[in-house]
Amino acid sequence: MIGDPYVSWSPLPARPPLIWPNRARIAVCVIVSLEQLEWHPREPALVPPSARYGGPYPAVFDPLPPTMREYGNRVGIFRVMEVLDRHGITATVAMDSVLAEQNQYLVAQCLKRNWEFIGHGLTASQMVSAKMGDDEEREYLESALSRLTAATGQSPQGWLGVDYAESHRTVRLLAELGVRYVCDWPNDEQPYPMSVPKGDMTALPVAIGLDEVFSHRFRGLPIARWGQLVRDTFDGLRRGESTTGRVLVLSLHPYLIGQPFRIGQLDAALQHIVGHDGVWSATGGEIVDWYRRQTSPGQQVT
Repeated sequence: MIGDPYVSWSPLPARPPLIWPNRARIAVCVIVSLEQLEWHPREPALVPPSARYGGPYPAVFDPLPPTMREYGNRVGIFRVMEVLDRHGITATVAMDSVLAEQNQYLVAQCLKRNWEFIGHGLTASQMVSAKMGDDEEREYLESALSRLTAATGQSPQGWLGVDYAESHRTVRLLAELGVRYVCDWPNDEQPYPMSVPKGDMTALPVAIGLDEVFSHRFRGLPIARWGQLVRDTFDGLRRGESTTGRVLVLSLHPYLIGQPFRIGQLDAALQHIVGHDGVWSATGGEIVDWYRRQTSPGQQVT
């Protein structure tokens, strides 16, 4: 991105070919966000746009926003798990640290499936913002990561911000804290390196138009249309330049896609994807590790 301190402009056709394992055409990563809203967000927490349903939350008591998220953790996630299990997909779970601490049952279900945990803030009602000072944001990020590590036994290597929110400091601070990839930059169809003063950072771009918060909540797309968009996106990526690999990162929220009238579309879309040859289903960390080995000087990956 021209003028951005972390990203250099890089036209995809000018890059060396990216080769996935077994020369797969597409690397597919499914990110599942597990999060909760606090009943009474603490000041000066910045409540994200996805938590606002047009009502008074959090100014007065309103059960709709927090219980919508809670539905995903009580009911929807298990439908999502069933579908992913059926198609042999190991997910990457973006879990806020407070939920991980308070719900060890969900943590155990994710560990049972060998899902990869990545950082997702403290709660869904506290997002990173430019209003934070450097020390305040560092403390927030460090707390979220260390508490998630303690609750899950995994040291998160990746990060997905609440509502993809960052400040101009976030990438730098995450790299200093040992995080190796972020999912907040939807500006490509391949992973790419980010320039940081200390540490190592890679962007893993999400297919942002397929995120159900954007498609269902904000745009009001019918669920059948969403399912077709997922299939069309996959087919379009397969029709792209055959000499270089692409990535499809699908971001899911169980409180939305886990509804009984939506889950069938996820099932059908994933069946379409895994039914094709040349697909590598992997976690975010696996994709980034493979990418960095292939693009590091002196490495040869075939």
